[in-house]
Amino acid sequence: MFPKKIEINNSQNLKIVWDNDQTSVIPLVKLRNNCPCAVCKADKDEKGDSYIPLYYGDQLKVSEINLLGYYAISIGWQDGHNTGIYEFSHLLKLSE
Repeated sequence: MFPKKIEINNSQNLKIVWDNDQTSVIPLVKLRNNCPCAVCKADKDEKGDSYIPLYYGDQLKVSEINLLGYYAISIGWQDGHNTGIYEFSHLLKLSE
């Protein structure tokens, strides 16, 4: 599946309309908690499976969303974090 439209909804959710007209809504806090970048993964590995980071303010505000080919998006957060590449399959799983 490929996104037809991606937007921030109510400053709290990422809303994706897919090319099959399915809609996914993912809370921004869930996106940030599941950031797939190497830094976030290493942080979780170091602190264990029970580690749940707490984000607030600019850490949960999206500054930009970029399409990466036909497989993913990158999300830039207002606190400067921008290394997460969210594959479409990952986004679909997060929206379940």
